[in-house]
Formats: sequence, C-alpha cells, structure tokens
Amino acid sequence: MEKYIPTLKNTRLFAGVGESEISAMLSCLQAGLRTYKKGENVLRQGEHLDNIPVLVEGKLHIQCDDYWGNRSIINVVNVGEMFGEAYAAPDSGTLMNDVLAVEDCAVIFFDVKRVVTVCPTACRFHSMVVQNLFFAISEKNRRLVRKLSHMSRRTTREKLLAYLSEEAKQHGSSEFTIPFNRQQLADYLSVDRSAMSNELCKLRDEGLIRFEKSRFVLL
Repeated sequence: MEKYIPTLKNTRLFAGVGESEISAMLSCLQAGLRTYKKGENVLRQGEHLDNIPVLVEGKLHIQCDDYWGNRSIINVVNVGEMFGEAYAAPDSGTLMNDVLAVEDCAVIFFDVKRVVTVCPTACRFHSMVVQNLFFAISEKNRRLVRKLSHMSRRTTREKLLAYLSEEAKQHGSSEFTIPFNRQQLADYLSVDRSAMSNELCKLRDEGLIRFEKSRFVLL
C-alpha cells in the first residue's frame, strides 16, 4: 500500500496532507488495499457499503443495467477519485449501481466512521481530510448536475452538442479526447449507438466537428 502514497497525496481527499502524514494515517483510517482484473465488479448493485473507496490505479465505470440488459454508464472513475461514498453513510441503503473495472485496478478502502470521526490521538491532519471529503462530494455533485444538463436535452443531436461543448470547456481547448468509445458514449448519454453515430457524421458533414475515434475537434 505504501507505493500508492504519492498517488493518495494528489487526491482531493488528501489535498494539503504530506506523504509522511498520509502514511501515519493509513492505520488510523483502517485502510485496506484490493486489486481487480479488467472486467471484474468492484462493487455490485444491492451491496451495503461502509467504506470510502479511492481508486489508485486503473479506471472504473459506474453503470446500471435494467431488467432487459440495457446499460447506462453513470460516471467514469479515474485515478485519485472516490466513488460510492454517498452509500457509506448510515441508513443510505444499498448500492443502486455496479462499479466495473474497465482496466486492471487497485482500490484503497477507508473506514467511513474512522474518516469522519477524529481519532483519540487527534491526528494533526485528520480535520483537513474531513474538510476535503466535504469539498470532494460537493465537486462530484456539480459534475452530476452537468451530466443532467446533457440528459435533459430532447434529441440525440442536442445531447451530443451539450456533452462535447462541456468537454471543450473542461479541457480549455476545442480539441480534446473523451474517456469513452462509441458504445460507452452512447451508454453514457442513454441514446442508441447507431442513431448517435449517424448524428456524429451529420455534425462532421455540416462542418461543426472533426473526430477520429475518441479524439474530437470542435470547429
């Protein structure tokens, strides 16, 4: 686990906390490391969660399959990000989505009660971690609001334009790479893949965008 301390130092949860302090806090927070192969479920719908997971290696998809097998990608989890923390609170119920490893992954789980309660030894930086947790949850809520703004559009074309426009803003450039292949993008926007591909071609032919695989340029 020690090899991931530099990664933890760059996470939102441990912002402002030094590597030596993080090393000392791992025991206090009852941290545990688990690894997963590509295609494995890290968490499953219906499970209870009493830890705060942080991805320290690989990439995850938070997704939901309906009764008929139709898949929606709710979010992408990159290295350094928390996930599932909304279900770690008491009486929050069971997980509503699956968390799938789309690459070989490593996840560190922190006991939520240890995180939100300052320990008897009063770790110097523990209160900073609690504050960071609050800020990280707020930031994640803003990202979900942005996704809702894409999903609220009526047509596939409008959803694509809203998503690509937001990606350009986030990258600070009209040229960027999205974290999805075509099927994953369709699942993320909850649209039919064929219809989405047709709209992308129309946008390209109209001179609004250029693209190659996951690389896009807004014109």
